Amino acid sequence: MSDKNGRDVLVRVEGLKKYFPITRGIVFQRHIGDVKAVDGISFEIFRGETLGLVGESGCGKSTTGRTILQLYRPTAGQVFFDGVNLVQLKGNALRRMRRRMQMIFQDPYASLNPRMTVGNIIAEPLEVHGVARGKEKRERVQELLQLVGLNPYFINRYPHEFSGGQRQRIGIARALALQPDFIVCDEPISALDVSIQAQVVNLLEELQERFGLTYLFIAHDLSMVRHISDRVAVMYLGKIVELTDRDSLYTNPLHPYTQALLSAVPIPDPVIEEKRERIILEGDVPSPANPPRGCNFSTRCPVAMEVCFEVEPELKEVASGHRVACHLAG
Repeated sequence: MSDKNGRDVLVRVEGLKKYFPITRGIVFQRHIGDVKAVDGISFEIFRGETLGLVGESGCGKSTTGRTILQLYRPTAGQVFFDGVNLVQLKGNALRRMRRRMQMIFQDPYASLNPRMTVGNIIAEPLEVHGVARGKEKRERVQELLQLVGLNPYFINRYPHEFSGGQRQRIGIARALALQPDFIVCDEPISALDVSIQAQVVNLLEELQERFGLTYLFIAHDLSMVRHISDRVAVMYLGKIVELTDRDSLYTNPLHPYTQALLSAVPIPDPVIEEKRERIILEGDVPSPANPPRGCNFSTRCPVAMEVCFEVEPELKEVASGHRVACHLAG
């Protein structure tokens, strides 16, 4: 698949929705509503690039990543991976495609089975997909450990014997075991010390260059997203509000929510930092079970107009490759 500029699209998401039902009653459960975790988003990820996905906690970033990989089945919408619609796949067909898509989880303390050795954790995908057995499997595991900067002779150790950064490296080695094309990095550095975060991000960049990987990089830290991403999508309450390349986003943010997010990122120059105007958002994020009418951001937007409370803005292209969902933009 290619876009209008001829770039090779690996992942295309169209109108993706993921609602979690709200029920009431102990015996006879009635469906009384939905938590709209992901509410009709569309974007594409080009082969070999890193798309950053940012936003506040609870805006639907992790759900988006899991729904793309079909760990959650979408409520509506389509997900195309290398031209194949994943939503229509089931059983063995989906399992075969899963070899090409992997995930690095947020919490390295919870994502590794404490009862399994590191060797067994990394070898599990190889066994599940019948890729390697015996000596070949052991050699592949040692090779993967070396690849992520760990001692290959650690295969008989258990997760509790490692630090957080080392555990995340083990998670990365497991994700690489099947030589995937696409990896969803679900806040892979948020649980780590700041001193370790840069090491893990640098490792991800090295691996991307070496194996031609494509990443969806989910994060809170906007400065880290700027470092690793080619393009950035900003998410608010289940919807993408702005999507563009990283330089345009940081130098010319068009959506009021993006502007507020970027105003909170510290700048190391004290002269610029002192002159800079902070945008403080009033109120709380609305519930995804009952989002506002019109624009989702209208209840907290400092420049909201009457139309914002009535009509939902569509994500439209206002400049080359720069899409924004705001009535004030373009």
